[in-house]
Amino acid sequence: MTTFQELGLQDNLLKAITDLGFETPSEIQEKSIPTLLASDTDMVALAQTGTGKTAAFGFPLIQKINPENRKTQGLILSPTRELCMQIANELKLYSKYEPQIHTVAIYGGASVSDQASQIRRGAHIVVATPGRMQDMINRGLVDISHIDFCILDEADEMLNMGFYEDIKSILSHTPTTKNTWLFSATMPKEVSEIAKKFMKTPVEITVGTKNSGSKTIEHQYFLVQARERYQALKRLSDANPDIFSLVFCRTKRDTQSIAEKLIEDGYNAAALHGDLSQNQRDLVMKSFRSKQIQMLVATDVAARGIDVDDITHVIHYQLSDEIETYTHRSGRTGRAGKTGISMAIITKSELRKVKSIERIIKQNFVQRDIPTGIEICEIQLFHLANKVKKTEINHEIDRYLPAINELLGEETKEELIKKFFSVEFSRFFNYYQRATDVKKVSSSEFEDREFSNDGGSTRFFINLGERDGFDWMQLKDFLRDTLALGRDDLYKVDVKESFSFFNVDDHLADKVIAFFENFKLKGRHINVEVSKKESKKSFGARKSFRGDRGGFQNQKRSDDFGKFGKKKAFDKKPGKKGFKKSF
Repeated sequence: MTTFQELGLQDNLLKAITDLGFETPSEIQEKSIPTLLASDTDMVALAQTGTGKTAAFGFPLIQKINPENRKTQGLILSPTRELCMQIANELKLYSKYEPQIHTVAIYGGASVSDQASQIRRGAHIVVATPGRMQDMINRGLVDISHIDFCILDEADEMLNMGFYEDIKSILSHTPTTKNTWLFSATMPKEVSEIAKKFMKTPVEITVGTKNSGSKTIEHQYFLVQARERYQALKRLSDANPDIFSLVFCRTKRDTQSIAEKLIEDGYNAAALHGDLSQNQRDLVMKSFRSKQIQMLVATDVAARGIDVDDITHVIHYQLSDEIETYTHRSGRTGRAGKTGISMAIITKSELRKVKSIERIIKQNFVQRDIPTGIEICEIQLFHLANKVKKTEINHEIDRYLPAINELLGEETKEELIKKFFSVEFSRFFNYYQRATDVKKVSSSEFEDREFSNDGGSTRFFINLGERDGFDWMQLKDFLRDTLALGRDDLYKVDVKESFSFFNVDDHLADKVIAFFENFKLKGRHINVEVSKKESKKSFGARKSFRGDRGGFQNQKRSDDFGKFGKKKAFDKKPGKKGFKKSF
């Protein structure tokens, strides 16, 4: 087994490594460090998140810095503020016994003048987000024209976030003689283009297989009807009492909505998305790192660069439109050799996407069923029993035992055990006794009610569409506000150019018809009626008359599975706060 001493690192770095408790190098460190120390070369290193990439470039960078030269010698670009700060802090720990080496982090959300002042005092290494770095270059507050090393960390994430032009501009201010080290989890086309354009015959190091997933992660999927996603999410949480998870949604709107629902239903949850202020974001991340939050609901962009230990589950409430993004999401668990679980809640229409992901990550998904209510009750009961068994006795309670024995003296041991566990168990049991189990959906069945009026749902036609300035979200908001409906009462909104469709539960159908009987919008009569023409034939191409085009034309159904509002899973809140906190 290789040791850090064998990699060629200097004594001061080895002392810092010992202080940090590192024992043996990871595979990416073992392959990268000797190569970077031995020669001045460009490098492309591919490895999954959580494999120790920061140390892989951080140790050789520090060793190659000349502390007597006060100019900036190393530039590290990272996608997010959190990752930028994390890298800077780790480099300071690595250079603990090289106090003359100064590392400065520059990122958005903080004072430009303060960061510029730190650079003027001397910054051998600058760690930056692309946006703030470009801003400071434009203001003439940082000079990177003499750097020797440029590191692009999480390069694929930076490019996914739209930083390609910023990166090109920043690199244009650096000398052609520098060495460029590119570290990435995947190798999409955009990363290859950066390597070809800005690197000279780079050494390529791959840990695992290109674009593959971590072998420490188990990949599962749960097939549900679109309107039961939220109910499925709650059951997956309840079936994993010690869950510490990241829950991914596609949009900021869904992220906030799902987090609010979870909080209302008694879960320790919070949202993380781009509409939060930096202070709000910092508070959320602080609470998540300290595990005060068990379920952090996030968008892909907001979660970039999150590095939190011991995340047990990554839950894909909605799969990303970009298949490669799955690798980044799932890589938040199963880090540093630990195991983790990646769960995808999908509808039947997303099975093809799962198969595509399997090909990319070169791992198979396992299909699981959403746990039933009684299965969850059993899991929680035995979890509580195991927790009681492992609890150390606090002997401060001894003084109260005589009074407790007197109070409970007539109870048998068996009765006491039953009553003790019933205090908490009954909360789950009573709740799930009232709840309907999530319907099992077979991958071989076709179960979609998109254009169906069965199953308690009525589909309506309305003569408003894209040419009236509506997309599906704007129309949904308009109808929900106009009709004074709850956030989950209106769903499956399908917007065409001059008309649209939407669904409500059957008990709301009369309300919709009555409201729009004589309704006008800007002087125009709005026609709303039950859609009777939609049938299962509609799932292919269908013909509809387009008055604005003067004839018939083929229209393909827009696939809005999983995009729209979800029906509230339960009529009553579970009221489980006390129960969950006791676990």
